[in-house]
Amino acid sequence: MTDLAILYEHPLWFAPLFAALDRRGIGYSAFGPDGHWNPADPAIPAPVILNRIAMSSFLRSDEHPIFHTMALLDHWRRNGARVVNGTDVLAIDASKARQLALIASLGLAIPDTRVVHRAADVETAAATLSFPLVVKANIGGSGAGIVKFDNMTELRWAVAEGELPRSVDGVLLVQDYVPARGGEITRIETLDRQYLYAIDIAGGGAFDLCPADACVADSNIKMVATQPDPALIDAAERIARAMNLDVGGIEAMIDDRDGTPRFYDINALSNFVAKPLDVLGWDPHDRLIDYLETLMEAR
Repeated sequence: MTDLAILYEHPLWFAPLFAALDRRGIGYSAFGPDGHWNPADPAIPAPVILNRIAMSSFLRSDEHPIFHTMALLDHWRRNGARVVNGTDVLAIDASKARQLALIASLGLAIPDTRVVHRAADVETAAATLSFPLVVKANIGGSGAGIVKFDNMTELRWAVAEGELPRSVDGVLLVQDYVPARGGEITRIETLDRQYLYAIDIAGGGAFDLCPADACVADSNIKMVATQPDPALIDAAERIARAMNLDVGGIEAMIDDRDGTPRFYDINALSNFVAKPLDVLGWDPHDRLIDYLETLMEAR
């Protein structure tokens, strides 16, 4: 048994991490979530397990592993493994509604949002907001399951024709469409609940703003390193601590209507930025591996 196991699903996203581990000479096992496991078997694959299951996995397979992984990671934790971004983190990562509730509980601004579980309630929820608005799948990824509506007529048609987004858990968010200042969002990466770096991202059709190598290869996404206002950094660290987030990105935008920073997404699957040496001047994978080594030594 190695000291580190990596549970992952996307075939390309983690090549930079695996390469960095190989350069450092750190042994690890890496495998996907498919197959079967025995709830009565106390064996764990490694003392430290890094969870890299993406919320967008449902886009690549109807038989996605999201809920299966929550149970598996909890099983390994109960048998003594230190799971990085474990079940509690994954449960919040898998619910935009829970993310927003957590952020709002810290006194931070979010887009005005209503949460529903029936298509029949979408129109009533929308009536409490102003247009334009968006309807979002509670479990999304890479911009999936987000539709913008400019008026109630469009929305009523979508409800009647069954053309609303669908979430694999049946939950939808009806949300104010926030015009992001400069068409940019800021993604603040955290590691061990502390600020790691930040980038400004533009492009991707306003919704699909994944910054990783496998996402940006054929897209118009543009990324630049940035140094956020200290208040934004403090807010991101507070969110990471409240969620017990080991590693992940927290996204915010400046509302162009009033200049309010609004936090709207937490992404526990941090693939870091594509071409980090070009964008940042250093590779955050090295810092992640330092963190993992600390956990392995503690075990």
